Amino acid sequence: MNQPRILDVGCGLNKRPGAIGVDRNPRTRADVLCDLDHFPYPFRDNSFDELHAVHVIEHVADVVKSMEEFYRLVRPGGRIFLATPHYTDFSSFCDPTHRWHLNSFSFRYFGADHAGYDYYSPVRLREKKVRLRLLALWRYLGFELLVNAFPRFRRFWEHYLCYVVRGKVMEFEFEVLK
Repeated sequence: MNQPRILDVGCGLNKRPGAIGVDRNPRTRADVLCDLDHFPYPFRDNSFDELHAVHVIEHVADVVKSMEEFYRLVRPGGRIFLATPHYTDFSSFCDPTHRWHLNSFSFRYFGADHAGYDYYSPVRLREKKVRLRLLALWRYLGFELLVNAFPRFRRFWEHYLCYVVRGKVMEFEFEVLK
C-alpha cells in the first residue's frame, strides 16, 4: 500500500515523520529550504495527499496567497491541516513575528460557498473538523467541550464570550475541493 505524500510547511525542528519538510530557516530539519512568502513553492500541482502547517499561517505575509499555494499543492480530496493561536490568547500577540490574529471562522472565507466572497480566491475547502483549545481553567470547567461539540455554541462563544473565556489554539482539517 502506498504511503501518503505529506508536506510539512514550516516544519522547524519537529518535522512530521515521513513528511517532506519545507522551511525558510536553514537551522531546521527541512528537506527543502524556501521563503514561504515567495510563490510558487518548488513542487508540482497536486503533489501531496496532505499538507500540515502547524503554527505557520500567523507568520506569513499574505494568508490568502498562502492558502492558494497550499490548495495548489494538495490533490483533489486531499487534506490540509492547520494550527494557529486563537486571537484572544496571550501567545497570539507576544510573538513579534505573528502578523495575523485569527478566530475559528477566519477560514470560512475558503469554504465551498466562500461565505459570499467567491470573487477573491478560487480556493474551495470543506471544513472537516475544527477544534479549539481553551485556557486550562475553562477546559476544566467544561467550556472547551461545549465550544467543540456544538457549532452554534462556538459562534456564540466567538461573539460574546471569547474575551472572558479565552481561546488558546485552533486546529483545522480541510478537504480540498477541485
